Amino acid sequence: MKNIQPNSPFPVQTYTLSNGIRAVCRRTPGAVSYIGVVIAAGSRDEEDHRFGLAHFVEHTIFKGTRRRRSWHISNRMESIGGELNAYTSKEETVVYTNAPVGYASRAVELLADVISESVFPDAEVEREREVVTEEINSYLDSPGEAVYDEFEELIYAGSGLAHNILGTPESVHSLTPADCSDFLSTRYTPSRMVIYVSDPGDPDRMVRLLEQHFGSLERRTMPREFTVPPVVEPFDEVHDHGGHQAHTIVGARTFGRLDPRRHALLLLNNYLGGPCMNSRLNQELREQRGLVYTVDSNVALMSDTGLFSIYFGSDPANVGRCCRLIARELDRLASHRLTERTFESVKRQYCGQLLVGSDHRESAAMSMGKSLMYFGEVHSVADTARRVREVTAEQMREVAEMLSPSLCSTLTLR
Repeated sequence: MKNIQPNSPFPVQTYTLSNGIRAVCRRTPGAVSYIGVVIAAGSRDEEDHRFGLAHFVEHTIFKGTRRRRSWHISNRMESIGGELNAYTSKEETVVYTNAPVGYASRAVELLADVISESVFPDAEVEREREVVTEEINSYLDSPGEAVYDEFEELIYAGSGLAHNILGTPESVHSLTPADCSDFLSTRYTPSRMVIYVSDPGDPDRMVRLLEQHFGSLERRTMPREFTVPPVVEPFDEVHDHGGHQAHTIVGARTFGRLDPRRHALLLLNNYLGGPCMNSRLNQELREQRGLVYTVDSNVALMSDTGLFSIYFGSDPANVGRCCRLIARELDRLASHRLTERTFESVKRQYCGQLLVGSDHRESAAMSMGKSLMYFGEVHSVADTARRVREVTAEQMREVAEMLSPSLCSTLTLR
């Protein structure tokens, strides 16, 4: 089945393979092909005694299939200057490739092989335990990273979102090849998959290639039933790790990714602590007062909940002052609408960033797959910009009320 979404210089075509796998293809000029698989399987899908399994499977699917050994898998794309890689998040795993144009068939065949034919050899699994343990330790030695995990453990307490994506050294060492095989066979299933392709070739020909290599995959899907995490009482905690700098997160729970208010929240996030030097918090905490080197805000939206967070690193003596300045900014945004002139500038900047970001072809290709997975359609930059321009200053103020200081929690690592 084929559907064309024409509102793009390069029309997006979506398909459904014979076994139910969805695919999205965009014929784009260029010298590089981007092909990947988005799988609705992440750390939230793990059972309590198997923390870290989703990420461990992401590592070990590259360690051997019925046809290939580990070295042959890693060399298959690298030998022609391409890449085979993957990542795991709370609700998804993405396995992806990039390669010079002309090697799409090689990329598709290899992706299908590691996703459908991985065998998790004992020796390779044993070695990979140590690799992942070192990855866990590297995060523990980086308090600016670890503070996010510890904050999520508190804010999402009592749910599958609370635990670290990587797991713990103890949980990783308890995982077996059988655990990996079971997770693969029940989560890497057609109904949970979207394949994306950005390539200058004919999309219809590409889909025939996808059908050839993925169309025969038949697996029973384990039902995906999430429980919305309970809302915890606001907390203010300090965890002493013996460091010289304090790493602090201030944050609050929000709605999920399908909520129509998400565009107002994303605008607020960009204005308050986005990636630009002119963000309010960067101006207040760094440029005007020199209290921090880094301050930024983030939005992480899940299927049924979300999190807004502000991170800064400072001298421990300045944590309280920084928190008060953040509270002042949140209060101001919650109690007063931005002027029309300022608000139009905020929207113009955000829409410009969308356009600039869309020029990163690998990210744009991956976004197509995730959009089809989560929204059932591909949202173009023009679609998103239109929705952003429809947001009103009052809607952004209402979202800011959800983030008032009295509803926020704080965690400091030092």
